[in-house]
Amino acid sequence: MRTVDHDAPVYLHQLPVPGEERYTSLALVNTRFTLSHGPVDLLDDPEAAHLWLVRHALLPDRVALNGRQFGRLLGLREALRALFEAYDAGSRPAAGDLDLLNSVLAAAPSTPRLGWTADGPHRADEPDVGNPAAAALSLLAEDATDLLTGPEADQLTECAAQGCARWFLRSHGARRWCTTKCGNRVRAARAYAAKRGRERD
Repeated sequence: MRTVDHDAPVYLHQLPVPGEERYTSLALVNTRFTLSHGPVDLLDDPEAAHLWLVRHALLPDRVALNGRQFGRLLGLREALRALFEAYDAGSRPAAGDLDLLNSVLAAAPSTPRLGWTADGPHRADEPDVGNPAAAALSLLAEDATDLLTGPEADQLTECAAQGCARWFLRSHGARRWCTTKCGNRVRAARAYAAKRGRERD
């Protein structure tokens, strides 16, 4: 049985949701969620944001994240959440959210390169490395663009568990919760409500 280190950061206890392993932008949106004791923000200061970017291989450890770059990362996260919500609702997103994503993409445009591996030639788009933080944000914005315009976009769903607020990619149409933990929490709440209802009758 796995023991839980209660002194470890909370994100080490949080189960990843389907899709985060393929889309880092999904993992970024999911850095803000709710646990039983209240809301959690894994990017609550520049140091935590730096660690998150390093852990996701988006930023070299030696490169610091300044206050302006930290603010842009948080702004991108909220814009992505709004874009996901608009896509899920089948509506147009606010112009500001779309403009923010496009400005992040333009801040460190990728340069097309020809790569050559054992499998042969392939296109490799390399972001501008002159500003590593801008390049990291640009990669996140590009990742979200790929998700929203790709074949898996129709699987993008917000967890139906009250207060969770995490997004995931459904493996099948009936799935409504990001993890079994959220599903169990919802079922337990329903069972409790049903029991209370019977006691009142």
